[in-house]
Amino acid sequence: MSETTMQPVPPLQNVNEQQVSDEMLNLELEEASEVEAKLDILLNECLDDFPDDDQSEIAQYASNIARNSITDQTRTKHVRIIKAYITFHMKRTPNWDPKVVTRNTPYDVRMFITQKCGPKADGYEGRKFSTAISTQAALTLWYRSVRPSESVVEWRVHETGQCSGLPTRSRAVSEFMIGLEKTKARQGEVSQSARALLLDDTVFLFAWLLVLRVEEALSLTFESIDALPDERAYFDVDLGTRKNAQTGVSQRMRLCANDQDPKICPKRALIRLAALYGENHDCTGPLFLVINKNGAVTTQPLSSTTISRALARDLQGLGYKSWALYGTHSFRRGGCQHRLRDQGWSPGMVAAWGGWSQVEAVTMFRYFYSPNDNHEHMIDFDRNDGKRVHQGSMGLLVG
Repeated sequence: MSETTMQPVPPLQNVNEQQVSDEMLNLELEEASEVEAKLDILLNECLDDFPDDDQSEIAQYASNIARNSITDQTRTKHVRIIKAYITFHMKRTPNWDPKVVTRNTPYDVRMFITQKCGPKADGYEGRKFSTAISTQAALTLWYRSVRPSESVVEWRVHETGQCSGLPTRSRAVSEFMIGLEKTKARQGEVSQSARALLLDDTVFLFAWLLVLRVEEALSLTFESIDALPDERAYFDVDLGTRKNAQTGVSQRMRLCANDQDPKICPKRALIRLAALYGENHDCTGPLFLVINKNGAVTTQPLSSTTISRALARDLQGLGYKSWALYGTHSFRRGGCQHRLRDQGWSPGMVAAWGGWSQVEAVTMFRYFYSPNDNHEHMIDFDRNDGKRVHQGSMGLLVG
């Protein structure tokens, strides 16, 4: 059997700041789209941040505009945010037209989110980051309803001044959301993804150890696993073409048994999976299959929707108030932090393991760094006596 191979990380050259910035924005847009899929859940968390008691003439006008444009009766919570957005701007500028989109519209979106989530000390409302995410998603729905023929994945301002796409997809809004998340993280509001790890679940464990998105982990097949009989030290995993490496080059990765921490041992997880399926199971096709309500293994592959619901349910059970912010990227992010902090991997090793190119490495850096990491121990960073405190992705590690 061939040795485990990883793609080499090319030297950092010919990479400008624009490329790096674009990669960060692509990640933010991808995560924003993911959040929109569960906006109804998020809205329940922050609806009190948008009181519906304003009976002014402007507020009534805003409500009528919103309801006439959003005709789906299941979107009443979305309408509440949209109404607040329209009311806010019409009180500031009476002739402001909520259905007109200009090059300034992204800044209108930013201004409203700032009003809701900016610090109270500066005269804003001080709402949580989840409110900002909900607002961005609800306003995406608004501008999709008033501009149904526009692209839903981009924003462009042409030389003629004409605008196309959605203002909530603009660079100005994306950069603002990235900055707001960092600000909230420094205030201790945004939790680390690695804290949400549910290590007794094989899907999550594989996504975490292999630094995969959940949907990538779900795409693994029995044919992806190369486990030699009687070999308990390791097994190999052959990955197909990854989402961030669509050049046709696949990776072969080796996962080793972990006797020091059996809960996150991939070999034991594979054995548990084999025991669950039974010795008569046809070991071909999807690796992760649906278990029906009677406990029987079906031939139906697990879906990302099922896994997302399971993650949400478990996080709620653990008492995570910000559970709705966790998604398919959380285990890729948490696994990246684990490799760097707990296992002492170099950034180059993490980049190769995760399949990041030199431009995409900024995504990796965003995954393993958060503004609230370690700051309370920064006074001891330069200690040379072996007593420096490290913030690991699974808790405090004292050297």
